[in-house]
Amino acid sequence: MYESMILFGIMIICIALSIPIGITLGISTALCLWLFSDVSLIMIAQKSATGLDSFPLLAIPFFMLAGSLMSEGGIAKRIVNLADSLIGFVAGGLAMVTVMACMFYAAISGSGPATVSAIGSFMIPAMKERNYDAPFAAAITAAAGTIGVIIPPSIPFVIYCVVAQASIGDMFLGGVIPGIMIGIALMIVCMITSKKRGYVSSTARPTARSIGKAFREAIFAIMVPVIILGGIYSGVFTPTEAAVVAVAYSIVVGKFIYKELSNKAIYECFRLCGLMNGALEFMIGLSMAFAAFLAMEQIPAAIATWLTGLSDSWIVIMLVINVILLILGCFVDNIAAVIILTPILLPVVTKLGIHPIHFGLIITVNLACGFLSPPYGINLFVASAVSGESIEKVSVAVLPSFIAVIICLMLFTYFPILTMGLVNLAK
Repeated sequence: MYESMILFGIMIICIALSIPIGITLGISTALCLWLFSDVSLIMIAQKSATGLDSFPLLAIPFFMLAGSLMSEGGIAKRIVNLADSLIGFVAGGLAMVTVMACMFYAAISGSGPATVSAIGSFMIPAMKERNYDAPFAAAITAAAGTIGVIIPPSIPFVIYCVVAQASIGDMFLGGVIPGIMIGIALMIVCMITSKKRGYVSSTARPTARSIGKAFREAIFAIMVPVIILGGIYSGVFTPTEAAVVAVAYSIVVGKFIYKELSNKAIYECFRLCGLMNGALEFMIGLSMAFAAFLAMEQIPAAIATWLTGLSDSWIVIMLVINVILLILGCFVDNIAAVIILTPILLPVVTKLGIHPIHFGLIITVNLACGFLSPPYGINLFVASAVSGESIEKVSVAVLPSFIAVIICLMLFTYFPILTMGLVNLAK
């Protein structure tokens, strides 16, 4: 057990020193190999290279690129207009429009911060114009952004499935109902808060004609998740091929149909995606060496023994795991935490009878809560920057939404049917 204590101790020190997660994984693995094993350090390079030799991993840069292209190509704006035409007329409708728009955009971007940035740039100023409290406007946008990593396609889902060797298609399907449930929960928060504070509706009751017009303008945006998920589950293409199709589709729609995607914007999307993917792949590669060391030293087995020694009840053990994940999510990036924790905790939960797809949803939602939890809280920082409100005010205003997400998390944890229902139905 002392090997694991030293391993995690080195990691904590590196993270505290703001060393990037990829380098942290490499340093901790190398030092522990040198201290506790006769295996050559060449193993790190070998495992990193073979770990990246994965066709499903290609889905990550293409989904990131597709989300960026669609944001620049005017798709986010049309999604907002459609959501506004559907529910903008109810009390607090503009806040609910924000949640619904984030749900739509989540099915495009696969990223929480990207969802907050794309939708928040339109909706936070609009809510402030309608006399919504500015911290609340920023907070509900930040909270709705968490749906970006739950409704498919989700970048953390892809990474989890690569590390856990699980089905990406099943994982995508497992995220549909939870993503919708979180969206509904946040809409309830919007409705209660709006009635309490007297926020008025944003528009008059829509007519069939206005809804039809908004739908026609947004049809090409709506077709994105239909093409991606429909293509995967019909067997037309794999998740990786679906990501490539999404890139091609987003370029055609943004440049030739909506005519808002310039050549300069396309170049910038490719450039930024290349930079982000380079850092991400470096981290994923070293995580494979990290996972190999864990298996060699039987650290997951030792942690499993410790956790199962706490209680005979899987309910208690899953509660402990949830608390650990929620705390870690406050300090570590979602993707990095998935890479680090999956090889440690997956063997533990499978012994409890938890399906890998079910656990993938649990770990992703837990860590998505970290988007709303200082000091990391990246969604809070993005929403704060867009709104111009202080991070302290936004952090207080997000508490009701945070509690709503936690309630949903408990339901997902203890009622597997919410995650596995569609997956089992599709078998």
